Amino acid sequence: MSGTKAALVEELAPDSLARDLRFVRRIHRMRTLGLGLGVLPIASVLYQQHAPLWVWAVLFLNGYVWPHAAYLLSRRSRQPSRTEFRNLMADSALGGMWIAAMQFNVLPSALLAVMLSVDKIGVAGWRFMARTATAQVLACAAVSAVLGFPVELHSTMFNIYASLPFLFAYPMAISTAAFELGRKVIRQNQQLEHLNRIDDITGLYNRRHWEEATERELARFMRTRRPAVVMMIDLDGFKQINDRYGHIAGDTVLRSVADVLKESVREIDTPARYGGDEFCVLLAETNAQGARELAERLRALVEGMAFEQAPGAHCTISIGIAEANRLLVSVEDWVDLADTAMYRAKNSGRNRAEIIRAL
Repeated sequence: MSGTKAALVEELAPDSLARDLRFVRRIHRMRTLGLGLGVLPIASVLYQQHAPLWVWAVLFLNGYVWPHAAYLLSRRSRQPSRTEFRNLMADSALGGMWIAAMQFNVLPSALLAVMLSVDKIGVAGWRFMARTATAQVLACAAVSAVLGFPVELHSTMFNIYASLPFLFAYPMAISTAAFELGRKVIRQNQQLEHLNRIDDITGLYNRRHWEEATERELARFMRTRRPAVVMMIDLDGFKQINDRYGHIAGDTVLRSVADVLKESVREIDTPARYGGDEFCVLLAETNAQGARELAERLRALVEGMAFEQAPGAHCTISIGIAEANRLLVSVEDWVDLADTAMYRAKNSGRNRAEIIRAL
C-alpha cells in the first residue's frame, strides 16, 4: 500500500482507543452544556421549595463538577467507551433523582426526562435509551419514596422562564453535533470511495475507475462524435526484472512508469493501472495522431529511466492506440482494439507504438 493511501486509511480507520477518546470528548461537551443548563429549571423549583443548603450543594456538584469528573474517569479508564456508557447511565439516574426532588413539577420534570432521553438515543439508539430510562425511573421512585412521595405538578411562570434556555439551547446543540457528525461521515465515505478507486502500488486510478470513465467517454463520443483514444501500455521484460531484482524493485519500476504517465498527460485524461504490468490511458479530445505523439514521448521517457533498486535494469514499453469509432458497442470492444494494437507492437519488436485507426 502506498504511503499516502496508508496514511489516509489510518486517519479514516483509527484504533479503537482513539475512537473511544473522541467519543468521550464529544459526550463531555454535550454533558457540560446540558447539565449546566439543566441546573436552571431545577434551581427554580428548589428556590420555591426553600430547599436546604446541602441540596443546593448537590445540585452544584451535579451540574458543574460531575461533567468534568465523568470526563476524567473515562479518559483514565482502560475502556473509555464502556466507562462513558456507565456515566450516561448515571446521568439518567441523577435526572430521575431531581425529578423526584422537584416533586414532579410538570415542565422542568418533563424537560429533564425528554432531554436525557434524546441524547441517549443520539448516542446508542432506542435500546440504550430504554436501559437508561429504567435507571431514571428506579432512581426517581427511590428518592420519591424517601421523601414521602410528594407531588406538586404546577409550574409557575418562574419555572417556565428558567426552563427556556435549556429548552432552546440544548436541542440546538444536539442538532448541530449530529449535523457535523453526519458531514464527517459523508466526507469519510467519499474519501474511502476515492481510496477504493486508487491502485495501492502506483497511486494511479485502478481498473474499475478507469473503465467507468471510459464508458462515460464512449457515451459522449456516440452523442457528439468528439474524438477520444484508448492507449494500452505493456512493460516489456517486466517479468525478468522481477525475477532478477525482486518484487520490491519491480514495484519501483511500476511506480516510475506511473509517475511518467501522471506527468505527461493532461488533466482531462485518465491514466490508470489496468493490472499486473499493464497500464491504460483514456485520452479525451484527442485523435490517433495526437495519441501517437504522446506515445512516443512516453516511450522515450521510460526507455531513459534508471532504477536505484535495479541497477542495470532496462525498461521499455509497447503501446497500442485505438481511436473511438461508431462501431464500438462497449468499453470491452474499445480495449480489445487497443490490446490488438499493443500486441502488434510487441510482436514487431517491442518498444514501439501501433495504431488501429477509427473507421
